[in-house]
Amino acid sequence: MTSFNDREKSFEKKFEKDQELQFKVNARRNKLLGLWAAEQMGKNGADAEAYAKEVVMADFEKPGDSDVMAKLVKDLAAAGKPMEEHTIRKHSERLLDDAKNQVMTEVKA
Repeated sequence: MTSFNDREKSFEKKFEKDQELQFKVNARRNKLLGLWAAEQMGKNGADAEAYAKEVVMADFEKPGDSDVMAKLVKDLAAAGKPMEEHTIRKHSERLLDDAKNQVMTEVKA
């Protein structure tokens, strides 16, 4: 019976670690997406970093990516750089691989 309990605990720890990594990857992707959007709006340096942080924080408003997408669509339009949500989502998908690579590199270090 102990063997079963050990396996169960092992699976629980793996699940917890996987969830934590997924959270970090999503947050990193949102930061990269925020930096990209900031560049589209002509922001750079500290302004771009601050905007990227706003994008990361926007993800905590509702489950899923809809809150981030809504913010980006609204902000880009307000900056005179209107962009459709599907275009932003496509770019987000491309940035996901970069985010995974960055987070995994940090985890291994």
